[in-house]
Amino acid sequence: MGREVVARRLTPLVKETGADAVIVNGENAAGGKGISAQICQELFSLGVDVITLGNHAFDKREIATYIDGEPRLIRPLNYPPGTPGAGSYIVRRGGRPLLAVVQVQGRVYSPQLLEDPFRAVEGEVERLRQSTPVIIVDCHAEATSEKQAMGWFLDGQVSAVIGTHTHVQTADEVILPGGTAYMTDVGMCGPWVSVIGADRELVLERFLTQRPVRLEAARGPAILSAVLIEVDEATGKATGIQRILEREVATEPLASLFGRW
Repeated sequence: MGREVVARRLTPLVKETGADAVIVNGENAAGGKGISAQICQELFSLGVDVITLGNHAFDKREIATYIDGEPRLIRPLNYPPGTPGAGSYIVRRGGRPLLAVVQVQGRVYSPQLLEDPFRAVEGEVERLRQSTPVIIVDCHAEATSEKQAMGWFLDGQVSAVIGTHTHVQTADEVILPGGTAYMTDVGMCGPWVSVIGADRELVLERFLTQRPVRLEAARGPAILSAVLIEVDEATGKATGIQRILEREVATEPLASLFGRW
């Protein structure tokens, strides 16, 4: 459902907003877990400039090979040395840098052994600023506090710090004092009659029984979550940030969609 709503709405949305570049977090694009080479190609064909990943980056084995040959697909910068792929990418127009995109993954509540995201991104931002002052950071993290800390840490050094991972769009968009646009979580593109995109009945069964129930993506009307960032190309400072939230209208009665609720 998430890919379907992106396919329907991305081109009109780009025309409506006048966006110069499109960044998509695609780590759950393959039915809620991971991403495939085919899905990457589908998103690029829609006009997506950069796809970021996250803790589910390598859930599909083929990505470990594909990512080395596709620089527009980036995984968290602070993954261990030797991990396939890269953690940043520079988007170019007419041969000149337009903007850079970096992704880091938080460590709070993370079972993965990751390097310090703060020190990792600090060095990468310094390197990227030699090519362009316009830098967007995707902070893929569980804890709100860690994302907010990253926003303040990078304030004045990057154009925006936008959080991903928790699937629910937050209403705290702001331009920090140093000129960095910040938002704790951009939200998801997927079925809204769900629990963060998963079938609600299966999620409830897991919570109520405490048994390892296999989750599946929900079906039904979709929600599209996004954020529009305006940046001064000369300075890299953000001049505007706007939440975008589109919810498709249900084509059947809500009572039947929500079951006993």
